[in-house]
Amino acid sequence: MDDELDTTIREAVDCAEVVALLPAVAQLTGDLALLRDELRPDPERLLEPEAGLTPEQQADARKLAAEALRAHLDAGAASAPPGLDRLRALLAFVVGDAEVVEEYLPLFTEELALQGTDPRAPDWTLDDIAPDADVRVAIIGAGMSGLLMAHRLQQAGVPYVVLDKNHDVGGTWLENTYPGCRVDVANHLYSYSFVHHDWPQHFSTQPVLLDYFRRCAEEFGVREHIRFATEVTDAVWDQQQGRWRLTLATEQGTEELEATAVVSAVGQLNRPAYPDIAGRERFAGPAFHSARWDHEVDLAGKRVAVIGTGASAVQLIPPVAEEAEHLTIFQRTPNWLVPTPEYMQDIPAGLRWLQRQVPAYAAWYRFWLFWKNTEGMLAATEVEEGWDDPRSVGALNDILRELLTAHLEQEFADAPQLLEHVIPDYPPSAKRVIRDDGTWPAALKRDDVDLVTEPIAEITPRGVRTGDGIEHEVDVLVYGTGFEASRFLTPMRVVGRGGRDLHEHWGGDARAYLGMNVPGFPNLFCLYGPNTNIVINGSIIYFSECSVSYVLRCLRLLLERGARAMDVREDVHDEYNEWIDEGNRARVWSVDGVSSWYKNEHGRSAQNWPFSLLEYWKRTRRPDLDAYELL
Repeated sequence: MDDELDTTIREAVDCAEVVALLPAVAQLTGDLALLRDELRPDPERLLEPEAGLTPEQQADARKLAAEALRAHLDAGAASAPPGLDRLRALLAFVVGDAEVVEEYLPLFTEELALQGTDPRAPDWTLDDIAPDADVRVAIIGAGMSGLLMAHRLQQAGVPYVVLDKNHDVGGTWLENTYPGCRVDVANHLYSYSFVHHDWPQHFSTQPVLLDYFRRCAEEFGVREHIRFATEVTDAVWDQQQGRWRLTLATEQGTEELEATAVVSAVGQLNRPAYPDIAGRERFAGPAFHSARWDHEVDLAGKRVAVIGTGASAVQLIPPVAEEAEHLTIFQRTPNWLVPTPEYMQDIPAGLRWLQRQVPAYAAWYRFWLFWKNTEGMLAATEVEEGWDDPRSVGALNDILRELLTAHLEQEFADAPQLLEHVIPDYPPSAKRVIRDDGTWPAALKRDDVDLVTEPIAEITPRGVRTGDGIEHEVDVLVYGTGFEASRFLTPMRVVGRGGRDLHEHWGGDARAYLGMNVPGFPNLFCLYGPNTNIVINGSIIYFSECSVSYVLRCLRLLLERGARAMDVREDVHDEYNEWIDEGNRARVWSVDGVSSWYKNEHGRSAQNWPFSLLEYWKRTRRPDLDAYELL
């Protein structure tokens, strides 16, 4: 039995991340001597596996952890959450800088949640603040952000209703059912910080993600507050009553609903974008967008065309290639691929055992993902003044380009005819970087797959004609062309103070204070709103948790002050957005000549957040009264 336990422990520590393993075991055992100086991760090498620790160092760390874990299990000792001083020591081991630990400590404490509590839960209830207040919040959307908002309102005892056009929760994970659909952010980071989950894979598939959000809706107790098959067509601010009046399209007809505040949780990636190509309506066969996959169409034995090679297309193309008789891929620009061997792998049984025996491991692994992405990747997107190589924007970005180029050269070493078509000529991270475990290169190298890089001239009844005059005849046409990410809150009509129309006000260039508030639209809050998209340094769920906490604090402020509504000041909003624009201009995704969904029709990034995760957390920690007009 002892030998069996030793084997189990060895298998568990062998598949763990050393940088998360040592602090987790040190916390469990209370033995900070495990955090040896020679085993500390190198802050300058965060992007490398195990932060640059040599195989010998990793072996020493695993042996040390295994021995300590075995001794702890033999002793049957209990463990307690670390005190603040002990937590500082654990954090300093991972981060490598005591001053940085102090700067980030409140945020780190929230992210780790080592006390077994939910640090971001509201610390107040409606009964405590204003038990007689007439208040109701309308949440539009039952996806990740909408469910989170509902959960927090329920914890605070604030009446609410969730409105969703679909027949179930999940948002994008309900709507996108194309073959191969999965998350491209590690699930230990792409999940609610306060909901621990036994993920089967490092990057879960769409059905697993949908099940996760369904389970959360049940466990939060919010499903009974959701009105499905209900679309908000109009939201109009009633100046006299100080309330929002919503017009709802339901299966029974049109209804109206009043709300004190409206929270838009419709997201950015919910309206499919179709390419502006002549003749789209003429194609005679089945044609559909990846986000509206037609499962009635059997691709077996068919000639299939996929237009686009973005994130969704790269996921769906390999399984379609397996099924179709022949696949033709129309590529406008190639993708940078970041090697991710574990992308489609199951989480090893040993690691799942470790997470049960050392519950803190999951928290420290999540923290390690958070930290190395926060500090490791953002610096590689900085535009250096005077840099004159169009393939990159600075020294770190150029190093990243060289690493990713080497990966492509290795993957396509046996297909030189493809290599010239798959190496991008734009800087890394100017467009979304794609995770790769070898599946995408293997699909492109199939004999029954053609990669076409000639521009498309038109869609014909029989297929796709390219600029060289060749007509590529196909039976089925799939658009893997992304979403109308810049068209926030469409197709809703939103009217604020003085009859101001939101979409006319934006004019195709959406802006909001903290990504949430727009002047002239009191008590309207956007989640995953303008300039809150994470490019490479984190998870959008982190942003939603920050934003939802901020909305709760705003509601508390209104209740405490006895005010009906709050409206962000125009000058504060404008100054904030000037700061955002300045930050984005210094990032690679704003460089000229690169087309991506990160930019709107005006060429400005209305999507991306250009600063650190800490910066957004600080700005959303509490409302600044001077930034608002209370009505």
